Amino acid sequence: MAISIILLFLPLIFFSSFSSSTIDRLSGASSLSVHADDVLTSPDGVFSAGFFPVGDNAYCFAIWFSEPYSEGNRTIVWMANRDQPVNGRKSELALRKSGNVIITDAGRLTVWSTDTVSESSVFLYLHENGNLILQKSEGGVLWQSFDSPTDTLLPQQLLTKDMQLVSSRSQGNYSSGFYKLYFDNDNVLRLLYGGPEITVYWPDPELMSWEASRSTFNSSRIAFLDSLGYFSSSDNFTFMAADYGESVQRILKLDFDGNIRLYSRKYRMDKWTVSWQAMSQPCRIHGTCGPNSICSYVPHFGRKCSCLPGFKIRDRTDWSLGCIQEFNLTCTRNETGFLKLSNVEFYGYDYGFFPNYTFGMCENLCLQICDCKGFQFKFIKHNYRSNIPYCYPKTQLLNGQHSPNFQGDMYLKVPKTLPIQESGLDCSSTVVKQLNRTYTKHQENASLKFVVRFAMVVGSVELGVIFILWFVFIRTHRNSCAGTQNYPRITTGFRKFTLSELKKATQGFSKEIGRGAGGVVYRGMLSDHRIAAVKRLSDAYQGEAEFQAEVSTIGKLNHMNLTEMWGYCAEGKHRLLVYKYTEHGSLAEQLSSNSLGWERRFDIAVGTAKGLAYLHEECLEWVLHCDVKPQNILLDSNYQPKVSDFGLSRPLKRGSQANKGFSKIRGTRGYMAPEWVFNLPITSKVDVYSYGMVLLEMISGKCPAEEIENRRLVTWVREKMKQATEMSSWIEMIIDPKLEGKYDKGRMEILFEVALKCVAEDRDARPTMSQVVEMLLHQENDSELV
Repeated sequence: MAISIILLFLPLIFFSSFSSSTIDRLSGASSLSVHADDVLTSPDGVFSAGFFPVGDNAYCFAIWFSEPYSEGNRTIVWMANRDQPVNGRKSELALRKSGNVIITDAGRLTVWSTDTVSESSVFLYLHENGNLILQKSEGGVLWQSFDSPTDTLLPQQLLTKDMQLVSSRSQGNYSSGFYKLYFDNDNVLRLLYGGPEITVYWPDPELMSWEASRSTFNSSRIAFLDSLGYFSSSDNFTFMAADYGESVQRILKLDFDGNIRLYSRKYRMDKWTVSWQAMSQPCRIHGTCGPNSICSYVPHFGRKCSCLPGFKIRDRTDWSLGCIQEFNLTCTRNETGFLKLSNVEFYGYDYGFFPNYTFGMCENLCLQICDCKGFQFKFIKHNYRSNIPYCYPKTQLLNGQHSPNFQGDMYLKVPKTLPIQESGLDCSSTVVKQLNRTYTKHQENASLKFVVRFAMVVGSVELGVIFILWFVFIRTHRNSCAGTQNYPRITTGFRKFTLSELKKATQGFSKEIGRGAGGVVYRGMLSDHRIAAVKRLSDAYQGEAEFQAEVSTIGKLNHMNLTEMWGYCAEGKHRLLVYKYTEHGSLAEQLSSNSLGWERRFDIAVGTAKGLAYLHEECLEWVLHCDVKPQNILLDSNYQPKVSDFGLSRPLKRGSQANKGFSKIRGTRGYMAPEWVFNLPITSKVDVYSYGMVLLEMISGKCPAEEIENRRLVTWVREKMKQATEMSSWIEMIIDPKLEGKYDKGRMEILFEVALKCVAEDRDARPTMSQVVEMLLHQENDSELV
């Protein structure tokens, strides 16, 4: 009620009631008000600092180039309270005697502060390089704006591991947007889209760091732009401006469209020209058009967005929200078809990739998967070999673009009766939303003064609470990918859960479905009615290191044979991971029952091999699992395997032959490769060995962690082979009795052969996981031909 009264009666006042003028510094207990001429100016007059209008009676304290101001002509290089504009009346930036600088809204609510304290006198001044500095009188910098950039980097300003550039929301909205330039935990300078989905898009995520000429070995994480137009970063990324060497004004800016550009101009009133940009293809910037839409570039016009056939625009004022589906899609094959979209690509969010799949095989695969949104189909040339067809079923339709240079097509999954009506969305012109800071003019009179003053007192308290909650909410959700512990950014969409949400979902952590040394797993139902498996990590088992390993690893992976992670929770000492629930539990549970026939065991072997091959050779960052065992292979409703539990995983640099960074033995007794015991270099072959032991367990039904007739499982199998006179007889001696003699002998022989190759003592004698997949699929195809 009090807020409504304020909005009705609060007068619209743009300037402070007292006069002030341009000054060069603040000292003592002084302030700057919301007044057009109440500004700080650098000694050379190039930069000014003061309150800048960002909406209707909404102001932010900013630094800008001191060119004569006209509508839309002021070049902002820094903002203090970009996400909490202040009122035009009685708001100010004040320097306190304590050494703290604060911005207050309407003279009451503090919306921004330097959080500094000094026993000696201090002063605030604007340096000639555009740096706003709070300095002690005897020398020494207490605070400076160069340490907390917004979307712009000036010459001589460093970008370090503790800083990031954050784009504006749009061309007319200066609040924090979706794009970030930052140093990732691998020491590489990256661009990230943090909107509805989280995606790192520069450098090209299809390339490894070394392929993009980036180095991950320099942990200093520092970048610098000099006045001549040369940019240098500690990850070996450098560039020079097109006008390098000229004495001009320069700014490096992360624009609202997600591209980072270097601008230059000779004189204050000249237009800024682009002298370098990170991405020459606008549609390669992720989040350009939002989900279920396609970005296309039209020369001399710019980029445009259009919804997929059968979809409509979600919000015409915000293209990042994309489009929503207008049709209902069933899982019935006879009612479902595919619509070809030529030269259209959707990057990422694959169930996996399937080489040597014909178009018909790819189509059938997508039809079998109810959640499949469509599939990408293209041919890739492999050196001297002929073109190989590749199939990419899609779980989500994000980062779509149309390009004549893309040699492939997208096949959208639609009802056969769909009436096709295309809808478009123009991204070339930006629709600017006015900030919700409106104030209604009203003539004051004596009878209303008491009401207005009373409302202002009560309303200020309410507004203060609302502003604080709003600010905390925005920051929490925009930084959900990093959490409170600055966890690595994630390249696929997931969310951060609160502890109370997960307590409610699991009914107070009462529905336990599994436990191990790493923690306990509970079944729960999320607020959107999805069934989840919530893993609560044990404080005594690796703790923070394990949590960071699992979040940073799984978040970057996306394959139909890897467990699907929906989010995490990090509150205080609580560390939880949220996965998609798998209906049939783990492979270990199923092996102990009679539910796994021979066909299912073979399919599980193939799917697990595909998941590990993806980890070792196909994902953006090679990963060693280090604990492959039946307990870590989960089975969904169709008994499709999902490799899980990455708490012991370790990234491996692409091209590296071994990883010497392991400080202790990892894995489970019985499944561990000899390299761990003899302290030999650790490679992906440790996972191959563990996979081989899993195959032997699936075939024999015997656990490698237990001795069989006083022998290890591998020794027992090889002795049975020696005792037998022919292949079929020793298979019968080893095969799991639960199969009751029902199995395919040909497939059994190839599975035994693969298993024994995988558990070779010499790691060089073991195949790679991709070779394992080839051997198994070759046998499967041969069996089908027969």
